[in-house]
Amino acid sequence: MIETDIDLQPHNTLAISARSAHFARVQNLDQLREALAFARTQKLPILPLGGGSNVVLTDDFPGLVIQVDLRGLLIEPNSQGHTIEAAAGENWHQLVMATVSSGIGGLENLALIPGKIGAAPIQNIGAYGIELCDRFTSLQAMEVATGELHDFTKDDCGFAYRDSVFKGRLRDQYVITQVNLQLPQDWQPRVDYPALRQYISQHNWDADHPTPTQIAQAVIDIRSNKLPLPTEIPNAGSFFKNPVVDTDLYQSLKAEHPDLVAFAAGEDWKLAAGWLIDRAGWRGLRRSAVGVHERQALVLINPGRGAGRELVQLAQDIAADIHSKFGVSLEPEPRFYP
Repeated sequence: MIETDIDLQPHNTLAISARSAHFARVQNLDQLREALAFARTQKLPILPLGGGSNVVLTDDFPGLVIQVDLRGLLIEPNSQGHTIEAAAGENWHQLVMATVSSGIGGLENLALIPGKIGAAPIQNIGAYGIELCDRFTSLQAMEVATGELHDFTKDDCGFAYRDSVFKGRLRDQYVITQVNLQLPQDWQPRVDYPALRQYISQHNWDADHPTPTQIAQAVIDIRSNKLPLPTEIPNAGSFFKNPVVDTDLYQSLKAEHPDLVAFAAGEDWKLAAGWLIDRAGWRGLRRSAVGVHERQALVLINPGRGAGRELVQLAQDIAADIHSKFGVSLEPEPRFYP
């Protein structure tokens, strides 16, 4: 079951060529437990991988990469709407489409987000006004140190904007095996974003009562138009979080840049990172094997299949430039390994 010296290029959507000292594909809990026991015996660090869409491999990985391929999906009605029990290896977008094709609302705004379900809570994935935590109830995860299964409630996960405890204090301590969601009985469409409203208007749909299928189609078309498919141009989707700034900085930037794209976030303001990067002149730039996508400045690409360190250097240079020009700090969305 344990392979050695494996090229990870096919296992990450940035197509970074890095090698793993050890590699295991696990399809059930017993195999996962055995893989973790091997890593403990050999004193190896581990890297769980699903679709590899939220990982930047900065160098060869000296430990054990575990490809989580646990399968199983159950969607059932209950008194509050519908419950979902999904194994970590299931595809996220396919789950979304399974719900909307059945007329079940709640996940449609999250269509076409790449990756597997097990990675979704780590990142607290979100798009077009909806985050995973809005639909999340609990998850099951295996502790790396013991091989024991533990349940995590929503509060346990410490969800925040593109963040959770699994990116912070519990990073690399658990492998998520199952995610449980609750979709609402009294579903209401969320079409707050201008791009969604414009799409619905252009298609002459009922702006007040679009169906889950219509919203999913709008999201798919909008995302497809501005985000390249990793199979065509290697990328990891949005590379930077949209930075949140206080009102003083927002007003100062707005006065200097009247077309600044920003959204209210409580007492603060969330700035569009893509707008900042575009305005700073980075959109479409190519540097050796890597670059910034020509249609969406928030997406870093690796068309030349370059090394992870090339992409990291580009990201660091962009962040430094944005801070210099706007006084705003950018934080990457994907996790960096090793």
